[in-house]
Amino acid sequence: MKKTVYYLPGMGGRLHTGLGRGIHDRNYKIVGRETLGEFQKLAFQDKIDIVKNDLVEHFWYPDAKVVVNSFGAYLFLHAQLTMDPYPGQVLILSPIIGGSNYDEKMMRFYPPRADFLVQAASEGTYPVPLDAQIHVGSEDWQSGPEGVVVFGSAVGIPVTVLDGEGHMMRLDYVGGVLDKHLR
Repeated sequence: MKKTVYYLPGMGGRLHTGLGRGIHDRNYKIVGRETLGEFQKLAFQDKIDIVKNDLVEHFWYPDAKVVVNSFGAYLFLHAQLTMDPYPGQVLILSPIIGGSNYDEKMMRFYPPRADFLVQAASEGTYPVPLDAQIHVGSEDWQSGPEGVVVFGSAVGIPVTVLDGEGHMMRLDYVGGVLDKHLR
């Protein structure tokens, strides 16, 4: 029987391309939510409720493997706000934790409930997953590595900042992190 990973890709992401393909290539079955189509059209709270239900009903055990990326990480982290600390193993890549600005290109990104995660972390009320790690690029304007480091420090999740990398970190680096996470 194949081992299974619960995967939440970034906005508009599919389960079996990109990072999902990397998980599949490591002989894991992938379950999760594509962040496009009907799921993308749902209200933000409905998305959180679906992710929470998926985790609680099917992946609520210490050896469970979860991989979340970008906006998928944002959904997972918001679902975690409504649960007891998640007992499985969570790999968080290039997470969105709130709003961000990229002044050089005059770009801004403000997801729903942009302040909730940082506020819960600063108040000490965030229910931290029991086994999680975060990886983010130093040049990732969407994730905002400085804010990710502050968030990780506040909640006790180790954060690795990959120097010179943006939102899509190097394939060899991500592959190595996946290999360690999926052993």
